[in-house]
Amino acid sequence: MTLDDLNQRLRDFAAARAWEPFHTPKNLVMALSGEVGELTSLFQWLTPEESAEWRADPELAHNVVDEIADVTLYLLQLANSLGVDLIEAANAKIDRNEIRFPAPGQSARSGGTSRSDDQ
Repeated sequence: MTLDDLNQRLRDFAAARAWEPFHTPKNLVMALSGEVGELTSLFQWLTPEESAEWRADPELAHNVVDEIADVTLYLLQLANSLGVDLIEAANAKIDRNEIRFPAPGQSARSGGTSRSDDQ
């Protein structure tokens, strides 16, 4: 399944329930923030070692995957609502970060390449 397929499935899901009027940018950002908070709470009191071994606890593993899915779905809905191409935006951000944070041995000007053909 592609990102476009997932976007369409999500749009169909919301349309079948007549939820579109509620999927405003404000509401979607608030819902996304809530889901990120739920994901954060799963790791909040774990040690670094425990957080690295999250899959060892079946209940935690299920909850982490579920919350990551919720975050992903709300982010997709928000991007759709705002007309943002997530792949394009992410590639552009990595391009900027390659310039801002060059790898060891690279100059700041040698980082970053155009990703416009990766869509």
